[in-house]
Formats: sequence, structure tokens, C-alpha cells
Amino acid sequence: MTREMATYDERLRDLEAEAFRTGRTLAEHGEQLQRIGEQQVTAFGNIDSLANAVGAPGDRTITERLDTIERVLFALARAQGIDPDEPA
Repeated sequence: MTREMATYDERLRDLEAEAFRTGRTLAEHGEQLQRIGEQQVTAFGNIDSLANAVGAPGDRTITERLDTIERVLFALARAQGIDPDEPA
């Protein structure tokens, strides 16, 4: 019976350790998701700012303004010797 209890205790410790690791991993993923969400909010705000800098709201569609931004970014990349059409 003592050996069975030891085996049971070992298995219980293993399960507790696995649960702890899983919880820690979930918490880390939750933190990463929060950071990604914050980065997305910032990125979308930056896109709006850039689009507004290229043309006033209502002046041209957001698509037209973003196309202009894309052309500018591609030109800047090429000026630095980077081929934006080449896969990373």
C-alpha cells in the first residue's frame, strides 16, 4: 500500500506541476495578446494619422490615401536598397 501511495503522490505532484506550467503559459499568452491588442490600436491610429496627412478626410477615400502612402514607403525602401517586392 505504501508503494501505491508513493506512486499516487508522485502522479499528483506531476499533475500539479503540469497544471502550474499550463496556467503560467496561459497567463503569458494572455499578456502577449494584450500587448498585440495595444500594438494594433497604435498601428490603426498611425494609419489614420498617415492617411490624414496625405489627404484631408473626405478629400479622397482612405484606400486612395493608403495607396499613396504605400507608394511613398516603397520609394523609401528602394532608395535604401531594399526591394519591397522581394519576399522576406
